[in-house]
Formats: sequence, structure tokens, C-alpha cells
Amino acid sequence: MQSHHYISSAILDLETIEDILVNRKKLALSEEAESNIQKSRKYLNKKITESNVPVYGINTGFGALCNVKISPGKLTELQENLVKSHACGTGDKVNKEIVRLMLLLKIQSLSYGNSGIALETVLRLVDFYNLDILPVVYEQGSLGASGDLAPLAHLALPLIGEGEVYFEDKIISGEELLKIQEWEALKLQSKEGLALLNGTQFMSAHGVYALLKSYKLSYLADLIGSVSIDAFDCNLSPFDELVHLARPHRGQVKTAERIRKFLDDSQIAKSEKDNVQDPYSFRCIPQVHGASKDTLSFVRKTIKTEINSVTDNPNIFIEEDKIISGGNFHGQPLALALDYLAIALAELANISERRTYQLVSGLRGLPAFLVENPGLNSGFMIPQYTAASIVSQNKQLAVPASVDSIVSSNGQEDHVSMGANGATKLLKVVENLNSVLAIELFNASQAMHFREPAKTSAMLSDVLNEFRAVVPILHTDVTMAPHIKSAKSFLEDFNFTENFFD
Repeated sequence: MQSHHYISSAILDLETIEDILVNRKKLALSEEAESNIQKSRKYLNKKITESNVPVYGINTGFGALCNVKISPGKLTELQENLVKSHACGTGDKVNKEIVRLMLLLKIQSLSYGNSGIALETVLRLVDFYNLDILPVVYEQGSLGASGDLAPLAHLALPLIGEGEVYFEDKIISGEELLKIQEWEALKLQSKEGLALLNGTQFMSAHGVYALLKSYKLSYLADLIGSVSIDAFDCNLSPFDELVHLARPHRGQVKTAERIRKFLDDSQIAKSEKDNVQDPYSFRCIPQVHGASKDTLSFVRKTIKTEINSVTDNPNIFIEEDKIISGGNFHGQPLALALDYLAIALAELANISERRTYQLVSGLRGLPAFLVENPGLNSGFMIPQYTAASIVSQNKQLAVPASVDSIVSSNGQEDHVSMGANGATKLLKVVENLNSVLAIELFNASQAMHFREPAKTSAMLSDVLNEFRAVVPILHTDVTMAPHIKSAKSFLEDFNFTENFFD
């Protein structure tokens, strides 16, 4: 297996990123990337030398100060002032894995040769990634337009000996890091600070992180839903291929196909039923889970385009001999996609909680609250409360951030995406979905105990046996919280034997 991933113009996709992260691959710039970066920098230097024409962010101020001309001798100071002044992040520290993704995606975006960054600067970012030196970045501060200015400023600060980094499991200053590594602080050249700070890597890193987890949770929702189908003694006819080919949304067809596979040799599924129809939370799993799958596909396409794009400003086009100030830093495509993903995941949690509710309701031959002596024991009464509380919070978190905007920079930046707020609250929805699915599996495993000796499928039996090794069947009331925690860990560590990206 290759130990390095080479940054190039080759498309970076979810599978590639998963491979880089899981196998802890180092990064290296391809010859193509190095050449693109060097040509762009050389072209920019030539332009600055030959012309006094104001070019935004290169020899002018920023934002509402775009008409203030900066003298050639002050260009390095201009860029370093930009990085320091924009490092206004606050709130919680960003997850290390997301910071790692921010570095990867920033390096990728700078590699196309449209940014005018110096090769030395990009190589230092590569060193940070490879040595697992992760800048301390904060969740709050980005409006999701003009790029993710505040968080990306914190990402860039250690390059000039400022800010803080995670180094060998502790936080140290950027100045201390330079001493330990025997590095010189970089002297940022014209446009470099702007190239580092403009961009959507905070939003897109959150999007990639959430997508990787969401695909796994989507698979687990199908798997756990299938356990619940047998636990509630449901009909299999609603999952017949004919039903879904008559309304062939891709996600719906895929979900029904997966459930048929999971329940293929289940004795319970094949047994004759007394009930003619099942509640929607079981019967309509393909339609609901499928719609969320289709949302995942849309979001994946949007994020794939974004992470293979140039999102700083201005952009340099050598062949056309143009430096153009545009708006590729605006996060609107991401903002809408991240909001949509939060809504789709909230729905997976909503329908999961409804299945949990049905399982504890004392129906279909199951005891009330899935306990042998209800009354003396409350059994699984309150885990459903917990799930209900979480899905209600998800409804609040699923209110779109992207419908908001606020004027900034003295009116120059008069419409912003708020995609960064959408990104950070999306992570909570992802975490909440894992909790709700864990509670459903906890309940479904208990319910299946009351179906014995009738058997579910071999595949689901294996999953239940593994689950029960960490979360046992309960016969009397016990403290539930540790079991829910174990169920959540079980899902987080679940061993996937097939491609969950499909």
C-alpha cells in the first residue's frame, strides 16, 4: 500500500479521503502541483514589478479598505497584519480530525496554481499535516463568505510563529513550535495571507467529516431498522422490489434492496402474519431512509466539487494574463447543502425514534416496555424519552442557517452564507443520530429476546450476538445510561464489511 497521497489535479473524493485518514497517509506535492504553484508565484511577482495598477488584496487593503493603495515595501507587513487581525475565533476548539481535513483541503486548493502562493508556504502546510502539528482553530467567527476568514486565520497563524498548535498531545504556542522544529517563521509575500484566509475549507472540512459519518449512519439505520422489523414481527411485502421499481427513486430502491438482503433468511420475516399492515415507521423505511440517501448523494456531489476547486480571491489565470477579483469564497453552495444534510439526518432519527416507541408499546406479543415484570420494573420506558428529547433537539438544529445573512465590512460584504454555522450545528445532528440509532438497537435487541426461539437472519443474528456481548439483555431494572453509552460506542466502532458509500 502506498504510504503517501500525492496532491495533484486528480479528483479528490470521499473514498480517497477516507483512505488517507484511515491509513494515516502522508501528503506530498506532485511535480504537477509544484510546477503550478511556482509558475503562479513567478507570474504574480512579475506583475507586481512591472505595474503599479491596484490589484485587490495584493497591493491594496481588504474588504471595505479595498481602495487603499499599499506601497511595495509594505506588502509583507500587509499580509501578516491580515492574518493576525483576522484571527478572531472564539467558542469551542475544532475537532482535531476536522483541522487535519482543513489542512488537506487548503493544500489541495492552493495546488492548482490560481492562488499566487509561494511553494515554501504550501510545503510548510504539508509539514504540519505530516508531523501531525495541528493549529488550534475555534468554531465561531466565520460568516461563510469572504471565505472562512477567522478559522483559516487561526490555521495560518503558526506559519508566522503566532497562534497555538497541538503538538505531541499538548497545546504550545506557534513561537515555541518554531524553536522545537528549528524553523524560521515564514515571511508572507504579496497575496499569501489572502490566499491562506480566503477559502471555504472550514465549511468543507466539516462537510467531509459529516458525510463520512453520515454514510455509515445511513447504512446502520437500514441495518437497525431491519432488526426492528423482525422484532415487531412486520410484513416483508412492502419491501418487494416491484413496489419500488414503480417509484424508482434511487435511494428508495437501494434501501429496499438492503433490507431484503439483511432479512433474506429470517424465519420471523417469512412466518405468516396476523397483522395486515404495519405502522409507517416500519412500512415506509425505504421511502424515508431512501430520501435521506438521495440527499447524501446531492451533498456529496456539492462537496466533491467544492474540495476540488479554487476558493480564494483574487484568482490568477496565467495563460489569459488576468488577475480577477471574484467571489469563489462565497459559501452559499455549501451552506444550502449542509442545511439539507442536517434535515435528512434529523429525519433518520425521527423515524428511528418512532420505531422505538412502537417496540415499547406492548403490541404484537411484546411485553409493555420490553420487561418481564412491567409495573415492578419500568424497563425500557425512559430510553424512548431520551430518544424523543434528542429528535426534538434535532428539529431545532435542522432550522436552516443559510436563510440568514448579515451585513459586514462596512457594507462591502452585504450578503453572507452563514454556512459555517450550518457546519458546526450539523456535527451535533450527526452525533444525535448516532445516539438515537443506538437506543433503537438497544430496544430492538431486547425485543428480539421475546421472539425466541424464532430466528432472525444469520447476518442480523451475528450483529445481535456482537451487540449483546457489550449490551446485555435486561431482566430487571438497572441503570440505563451506561448501556446506552456502550450502544453508542458499538455503532461508532462498527466493522463495515461492505461499501457503505454505495
